[in-house]
Amino acid sequence: MAKLSLFDKRKMRVRNKLRGQRAGLPRLSVHRTGRHIYAQVIDDKKGATVAAASTNDKGVGGKHGGNIDAASEVGKRVAEAATKAGVKNVVFDRGGFLFHGRVKALADAARANGLEF
Repeated sequence: MAKLSLFDKRKMRVRNKLRGQRAGLPRLSVHRTGRHIYAQVIDDKKGATVAAASTNDKGVGGKHGGNIDAASEVGKRVAEAATKAGVKNVVFDRGGFLFHGRVKALADAARANGLEF
C-alpha cells in the first residue's frame, strides 16, 4: 500500500465525515487548481451530477479564473443551477482543500444565493 499524501489524508477524512453525517443529501464538491475552480452538486445515490459550474464557463473567469472574485461567481452560478434543479440542501465537500480563500468565497456565495449547508 502506497503512502498517502497529506492532501489525500485530508480528503479521505472529510469524505468519511460526510458519509456519516448527512448521507441522504447531495454534496457540493469543490476542486481548485492554480488557474481555475470547479464546483458540482452530486447525487451519490444516483451517481449523477445535478448541477455544475466552473471558471471555464463563458463569462465567469474574465482574465484569470484563479481569484476570489471568480470563485464567488462560480458559487453563485452553481447555487442557481442547483436551485433550478430542485436542490436546496447540500453537504459541502471541500475535498482536501483548506476552507479559506477561494474555497470559502465559493461557499459563501453559494449560501448567499440559496443553498443551505
